[in-house]
Amino acid sequence: MIQSLDLRGRTLTAADLLALVPRSASGIGSAAATVDALIADVRERGTAALLDQAERFDRVRPPHLRVPLGALREAEAALEPRVRAALVEAIDRVRRGTAAQVPPNVTTEIAPGARIVQRWQPVDRVGLYVPGGKAVYPSSVVMNVVAAQVAGVASIALASPAQAASGGGAHPTILGAAHLLGVEEVYAMGGAGAIGALAYGVPDLGLEPVQVITGPGNLFVATAKRAVKGVVGIDSEAGPTEILVIADASANPALVVADLVSQAEHDELAGAVLVTDDAALAGAVESALPAAVGATRHRERVTAALSGPQSAIVLVDDLDQAARFSNAYAPEHLEVHVRDAQSLLPRLTNAGAIFVGDHTPVSLGDYIAGSNHVLPTGGQARFAAGLGAYSFLRPQQVVEYGREALREVAEQVDALSSAEDLPAHGEAVRARFRDGEPPAAE
Repeated sequence: MIQSLDLRGRTLTAADLLALVPRSASGIGSAAATVDALIADVRERGTAALLDQAERFDRVRPPHLRVPLGALREAEAALEPRVRAALVEAIDRVRRGTAAQVPPNVTTEIAPGARIVQRWQPVDRVGLYVPGGKAVYPSSVVMNVVAAQVAGVASIALASPAQAASGGGAHPTILGAAHLLGVEEVYAMGGAGAIGALAYGVPDLGLEPVQVITGPGNLFVATAKRAVKGVVGIDSEAGPTEILVIADASANPALVVADLVSQAEHDELAGAVLVTDDAALAGAVESALPAAVGATRHRERVTAALSGPQSAIVLVDDLDQAARFSNAYAPEHLEVHVRDAQSLLPRLTNAGAIFVGDHTPVSLGDYIAGSNHVLPTGGQARFAAGLGAYSFLRPQQVVEYGREALREVAEQVDALSSAEDLPAHGEAVRARFRDGEPPAAE
């Protein structure tokens, strides 16, 4: 059901490990031509293109692309009490967990009368994407919206695909979660067209362009985010979900199996990887997987994910090699099931989020841990971070010098401007003094 990869006894470089990590053959960007055409269609035909694309891909033509406020209110009122209570708790925990991501302003006194203020400025308007397909993701509404709100974003537009079962509107649970958070600008549109609409705006819909687009999605959404990057900022090009579990002989194989299956149920392209230095544990997990998969509701999807090239059981010599392999893979979700996790953690540098111990499954982070579940996939955790308030913030330096503070460094400015053959730079400083020349440095 799942492939095995034995790295024991091998001396592997970082490049070797990068070549060995299991990945899906379907990569972000493979749909670039299709995505470019869909975005161009939205830019040219606006609302008509979005309606046609909904009919083509979602099998329904929405009666309203912008969800009426009344429908949002009704959706919140109709939330099942147990779901509403869980959403309220998740919102509170994620809000508290995200608050630490907003740095305070810091003033640095460079010299008397010379200061620099480091401040963090939120963007004015963002577009948040919430997928809809094999599953419904009100949790993604929470993760996206709370991060933007904590950052101080004033204008939020949310897009989620139209649902045939909902008469062409976005899924009612998505709408209820959005209204619970105070979001009133919601669009029933999905896929690459929705990303293009958020990036460039749709005048005949009254949709103004945004500055940053965040949120997970399928291959077409991820490729579309790559296509509009530069026009807008993005969080990351999130593709199919993935989990990597590092486990030693102390791990409970039943818990490892449960967690691999839990992520594999997302999508046929989901990646599930176990890295262990214990052959007995590897064998126990491999033996237990068929029964666990057979007992789960989405067994066909899970079977496809675990049987694909993106999933594997990896045998290593020791936990140091496990850490090196994990850092090369750079998983979206990294679980650590080892006897002494705290000594291993400093060596685990590349991961979207790390879940430590038997009682911290990835599914906790998906919903209510207080962390954010919108995370980089496909190895992007080697250089990118998960979604947070910082995704919507820009660091800015505010520089303020008084007359005497400027006089003190005028000669240095002049020297450097001469060295760079930019004499007007030095003249701009000299122009600020009455006689045209600052006094010579002592």
